[in-house]
Amino acid sequence: MSDPTPAPRALLLDGNSPADVRRAVQILQQGGIGGLPTETVYGLAADAFQPQAVARVFEAKQRPAFDPLIVHLPDLAWLPRVARQVSPLARQLAERFWPGPLTLVLPRQATVPDLVTSGLESVAVRIPAHRLAREVIAQVGSPLAAPSANPFGRISPTTAQHVCDQLADRIDFVLEGGPCTVGVESTIVQVEPEGLRLLRPGGVTVEEITAAFPQVTWLPGLPTPSQTAPQVSPGQLTQHYAPQTPLELVAWSDLPARIQAWHAARPTGRLGLLCWKEPPPIGPTSPHRHIFTHILSREGDLRVAASRLFASLRALDASQTEVILAEEVPDMGLGRAINDRLRRASARGRDEPALQVAPQSPATGETSSNHPKKLSET
Repeated sequence: MSDPTPAPRALLLDGNSPADVRRAVQILQQGGIGGLPTETVYGLAADAFQPQAVARVFEAKQRPAFDPLIVHLPDLAWLPRVARQVSPLARQLAERFWPGPLTLVLPRQATVPDLVTSGLESVAVRIPAHRLAREVIAQVGSPLAAPSANPFGRISPTTAQHVCDQLADRIDFVLEGGPCTVGVESTIVQVEPEGLRLLRPGGVTVEEITAAFPQVTWLPGLPTPSQTAPQVSPGQLTQHYAPQTPLELVAWSDLPARIQAWHAARPTGRLGLLCWKEPPPIGPTSPHRHIFTHILSREGDLRVAASRLFASLRALDASQTEVILAEEVPDMGLGRAINDRLRRASARGRDEPALQVAPQSPATGETSSNHPKKLSET
């Protein structure tokens, strides 16, 4: 019996080539999906107003349909296309931090498909700082829905190769735009009449927002959401951003004892360390040859640490370690976003089962694993 025909692999397109950019635009206009660079992480983009294309994004990621997507715009003039109402504070935030890694949750226009918003009356929206992303959106002529371009719950991609490694047989193209400069997802803020609610820490810090708007009131965070009810925004689930390798979040002061205990139990075990500024002091009995260490920033720069976070987790995951011990970073500025990602990564396999929920077809309402023929097949 002959082997089944392998799935076609995504086109790898060069963001410096006008012809390749036009090809990516054409694929998106025709209902295709593909990896798109932004300053935060690579996104898996689809025309936000083509529900069949959006359904393919959910399917490729195996993302549960109750987890809404962020809609990306090329400039502020496009905001009324997706947001029904923009308060003065929301507009001021947009004017101050866009283009950039800040997502605002606003009342949605009725024309935004339910699949994009998980049926909620709000929409998450931002303008990416990556020039190529804005250029593609403008040429497509429609807002793009784009979650991170990785299987749901796994490590976010910060290079085109990361996208190819995980999704090349499920999507139509990957547009190479260089490594992501921020390296963690956008900050998500819900704008309410009483003030702002932080839904997810990210590339714009609370300190930066407070400095720009000292009069703003920060509302309490939302309670831990149900694992099946529609989420107000992405990044709310307890488990997320996880490597295949089990990860433990450990304070710096506890690392040496934790390493010693690990090697006492497993003398030849392979241990991964993700450290903030330097490896911990460990005794002479620890077999260093079985320790694989990545340093986020020897200079103690949280922006550098954020830009290296997902690539370091990915490298440790590939080193065949049995567990990754990740050190907490200072819980301020971008450190909040880094610790948030590490806490959620450490929850996989401990608190909840992995979610495997296929979206409903917008045409039939039935869950299906079928999708339209990929453009790269034609």
